[in-house]
Amino acid sequence: MAIQTINPATNDIIRTFDPHTTAEVVQKLEAASAAFHSWKKTGFEKRSELMLQCADILENEAEKYGRIVTLEMGKPLQDSIAEVKKCAKVCRYYAEHAAGFLQDEEVESGASRSLIAYEPLGVVLAVMPWNFPFWQVFRFLAPALMAGNVGVLKHASNVPQCALAIEEIIHKASFPKGVFHTLLVESKAVDAIIESKYVKAVTLTGSEGAGSKVAEKAGSEIKKTVLELGGSDPFIVLEDADLEAAATTAVKSRMVNTGQSCIAAKRFILVEGIADEFLEKMKEKMLALKTGNPLTDNCDYGPMARKDLAEELEKQVQESVEKGAKVILEGGREGKDSAYFKPMIIQDPKPGSPAYDDELFGPVAIVFVVKDEAEAIEIANDHRYGLAGTVWTSDRERGLRVARQVETGAMFINAMVASTPEMPFGGIKKSGYGRELSYIGIREFTNQKSIWMG
Repeated sequence: MAIQTINPATNDIIRTFDPHTTAEVVQKLEAASAAFHSWKKTGFEKRSELMLQCADILENEAEKYGRIVTLEMGKPLQDSIAEVKKCAKVCRYYAEHAAGFLQDEEVESGASRSLIAYEPLGVVLAVMPWNFPFWQVFRFLAPALMAGNVGVLKHASNVPQCALAIEEIIHKASFPKGVFHTLLVESKAVDAIIESKYVKAVTLTGSEGAGSKVAEKAGSEIKKTVLELGGSDPFIVLEDADLEAAATTAVKSRMVNTGQSCIAAKRFILVEGIADEFLEKMKEKMLALKTGNPLTDNCDYGPMARKDLAEELEKQVQESVEKGAKVILEGGREGKDSAYFKPMIIQDPKPGSPAYDDELFGPVAIVFVVKDEAEAIEIANDHRYGLAGTVWTSDRERGLRVARQVETGAMFINAMVASTPEMPFGGIKKSGYGRELSYIGIREFTNQKSIWMG
C-alpha cells in the first residue's frame, strides 16, 4: 500500500511513496548493525563535531525544512521553523554534554576500584508521531548517536517527507553511512522489525494503544523500551493566581500545535472563587485567535493534521455533551471535508464520557470548577494518564506543595509545560515509562555496566 503525504489545509495529495520492501528493510538493518561496530568506537570529540554540523544545517535551513513540516501536518510555518531550530538546540546540548554524562562513574565500595560504565546498545528503533515530526525524532536521535548507538526511524505514515528530510540532514552532516536510516513502512511492519536480531531497543512516542503493542512485542523479545504516550494534562488555577498571566498561558498551551500536543494543557481545574473571571479571560483570548493557510498566512493555528482526526475529535465532543458536559465556547469543524477545527470550551464532563476519561487531542479545553486546592488535586489525579501538569499560585511554596502531590512525570509552576534538553521528559501511569532528554535520557539506551576490581 502506497504511503501518501496530504496537505491537511487543502486535502491535496503532495507525493506518494512506495513502502520499502521486506528485503530493503533487512538490508538497512544489516547496514545499521555494521555501522554500529565502528561508530561505537568513534570518540566523543568526533561525534560532537558531526552533531554540531547537524545543528548548523538545522539552523541554516530551518525554513526549507519547516515548509515540509507545514505541508505535511499543517502547523503554521513560523511554528514549524521554530521546531526545526529547537532541534538544533538539542543537538548542541548533547554535543557539549554527552561525554560528561557518560563518563565512567567511580563508586566507593569494598573493591580496590569499582565503577559504572555506560556503553551503547546498538541499533535503536524509533517509532515516532506526526505532531512534532522533527523535534520528536531529534530528541531521541541526538542523545542516541552521541551515546554511540545507531538509529532506524519508523515515522508516522502521513509525514514521509519529514522522515526522509531527517535522513538527508544526517547525511549532509557527514555522519558515517549507516548510522541512521528512515524506514518507509506501514505500522503492521513494526513487529517484524522489533523481532530482527539487529534491533536492540525501541523507543516510541504515540498513542496508548500503539505503545501497548510495541511494549508487548519488545517484551516478548526481551528488548528495552521507552514509551511516551498520551496525556490529559491538568492546569490548576488557585484563588491567589495571576489570572491574566494564567489565562494567557492557558490559551497558548491548549492551542499549541492546534491542540495536538501530548503536553498541551487539556483539563483546566479552577477554584470556584476565580472560575468565572478566568473563563471570561480565556474565552476572550480564544476568540481573538486567527486561522488561515498555515503556509502563507500569519495565523495562530492551522488545520488539524488529518481530516479523520478532526472527525474523531468532533465525535468525542458530541458524546461528551450528550452525557452532560456544557458547551461554554462554541466552535468545532468548519465542514465535513475540512481538517480545520475552531477552538471550543466545554465544562463539567461526566465520568464515562470521552472528555473525562480520554485525551482530546485537538483545540478543545475541558473545564472543572472545584471548591478548593484539595479537590483540585483530586480531579487532577483522577485520570489514567500522568504526563505533565501546571499549577498557578502567587505562593511559590504552595505551588511546590501542590506539584509534589499531582501524579505526573513533570509539573510546572506558573509556567507552560514544555520539553527542554536540560530536564528529563516522560510520564507515569498510562502515559508510559522511561525518560528522554537530560543526562537520564542519554543513559536509557546504554548498558549501565558494573565493573569491580578485586
